[in-house]
Amino acid sequence: MYPTTLTQLARANPFSAPLFTLQHIEEPKQSNGHDRRRLAAAAVADSEVSCEFGSMKYYALCGFGGILSCGLTHTAVVPLDLVKCRIQVDPEKYKSIFNGFSVTLKEDGTRGLAKGWAPTFIGYSMQGLCKFGFYEMFKVLYSNMLGEENTYLWRTSLYLAASASAEFFADIALAPMEACKVRIQTQPGYANTLRECAPKMYAEEGLWAFYKGVVPLWMRQIPYTMMKFACFERTVEALYKYVVPKPRSECSKSEQLVVTFVAGYIAGVFCAIVSHPADSVVSVLNKEKGSTAAQVLKKLGPKGVWKGLIARIIMIGTLTALQWFIYDSVKVYFRLPRPPPPEMPESLKKKLGLTE
Repeated sequence: MYPTTLTQLARANPFSAPLFTLQHIEEPKQSNGHDRRRLAAAAVADSEVSCEFGSMKYYALCGFGGILSCGLTHTAVVPLDLVKCRIQVDPEKYKSIFNGFSVTLKEDGTRGLAKGWAPTFIGYSMQGLCKFGFYEMFKVLYSNMLGEENTYLWRTSLYLAASASAEFFADIALAPMEACKVRIQTQPGYANTLRECAPKMYAEEGLWAFYKGVVPLWMRQIPYTMMKFACFERTVEALYKYVVPKPRSECSKSEQLVVTFVAGYIAGVFCAIVSHPADSVVSVLNKEKGSTAAQVLKKLGPKGVWKGLIARIIMIGTLTALQWFIYDSVKVYFRLPRPPPPEMPESLKKKLGLTE
């Protein structure tokens, strides 16, 4: 009964199976097709990888994938982001998504929809570098600290911890450009370009102008990123287990990338919901001089913090899906090694009585 009870508890654990510990074992090369690793989202043969897992080159290329995935996608949705921010800071003037676009086009023309593209591209590129690069680093670091068995049993907890740690540093890199972006988008006439905005903000408020929003950024982005990575990782597993009609190892790279996109969109919807209240605070805080996060939160109230949620769900869902798709495509293109799907270690199977 004892092993059976342990087995049931392990399977029922909602945080079951964190990551895994990778070990490189030298084996004779064989000509059959069973020497391929099954990967989390796209398959690459061990013999075809371009660098060692966990090497500086590996982390650097993951960071480059993060630059492309975050920088390009956030810049592509600048018009929607602009309208979303304006709904948050001036809901009486910008009553809905369509009304927001209509008013912006009438006042600023088509070019007005691109306001803030430069700080968006620079800021979110830096954020992507830290977010994805550090996530891979912390994931390996925490996995090694936990050990093989605990890493497997607490996989989701490990995803959450690694992504939160990475986002802490990513937001410090993002904060200055985010402050400029919001000021350009939500204060008509203040500045039209990054070159105008940054010096003006520094002259008025000093260095604090660029970092006063970092705490609300942490409040917004850390829960968002924890949801983004943990939900994505577990959704990918669920899709392969319950939806995809064939094993992951038999799927082509393009089929696996489709799974990546779908899992990314599902994760993005949840990301938008958990992070939206803090996003509203950041938008208003960066618009108003001398305000604090607590003052803005009190001013907005319980209903005000949810203004612009629909626009954010559309934007973040699409963003997250495209980000994972681009990031995974970069890994495929550069032939980066990827860990296999988590499997219960033999030592744990013996403890649970699953093997003799």
